[in-house]
Amino acid sequence: MVNRKAADSRKPMANTSSAKKATRKLRRRTAVNKSRRSRVRTYVRKVEEAIATGDRSQALAAMQLAEPHLMRAAQSGVMHKNSASRKVSRLVHRIAKLGT
Repeated sequence: MVNRKAADSRKPMANTSSAKKATRKLRRRTAVNKSRRSRVRTYVRKVEEAIATGDRSQALAAMQLAEPHLMRAAQSGVMHKNSASRKVSRLVHRIAKLGT
C-alpha cells in the first residue's frame, strides 16, 4: 500500500540541465527577494514606530531612510510600484498629520 500523503508532498525533480539551472537561479533569486522584502518591512516598521511615539523629526528621519528601500524594492520587482508608492504616500500623510 502506498502512503498517499508522503507521495503527494514530494516535489517533482528537474530532469533537463536547463531546468536544473532554472531551479538553482530561482533559489538564489528567492533568497535575495526575501532579504529585500524583510529589509523593507523593517524600515517601514521603524517609520510606524516613530509615528506612534509622536516624534515628527524622528519619523521624518526614518522615512528618509525607508523611502529609497521601498522604491528600490518596487524597481526590482519585489513589490508592485503602485504598492510602494501607496505605502510611501500613506506614511508621509501620517507624518504630516503629526505636525498639526
